[in-house]
Amino acid sequence: MRRRQLVRHGKAVVLIAIGGALGATLRHAVGAAAGGALFVTLTVNAVGSFGLGLLLFDARADDVLSKRSRYVLGTGFFASFTTYSTFVADVLQTAPGLAVLYVVASYAAGFGGVIASRTVVSAASGGGIRPPTSGDG
Repeated sequence: MRRRQLVRHGKAVVLIAIGGALGATLRHAVGAAAGGALFVTLTVNAVGSFGLGLLLFDARADDVLSKRSRYVLGTGFFASFTTYSTFVADVLQTAPGLAVLYVVASYAAGFGGVIASRTVVSAASGGGIRPPTSGDG
């Protein structure tokens, strides 16, 4: 690996770490302020799904955000802001009937966030979201 590649990868790692620290800190602050209820995890994951959807669909539409912005926001911030582990822990600590409702509501909110983000980006870009290709990865 060349020196230039090492520096580029190092910058990406720093950007992801900055975004991750901010996202995890914000999630902790939201949970502490709200008392760590199921609704907080559900809301955080829905908001994160919306944010990640915005980044994904922006890349397929106008590509307004730079690669560095996507490192900070997507791989760093929203990946740390959302929490699958807390979701699973919440399910395991909840009464079975409520746990089923929580799982269904969480997945519905997550998919709803992604669908809403696609609608927003599509409206902002004039509907020009291109479908993924086999070369995307």
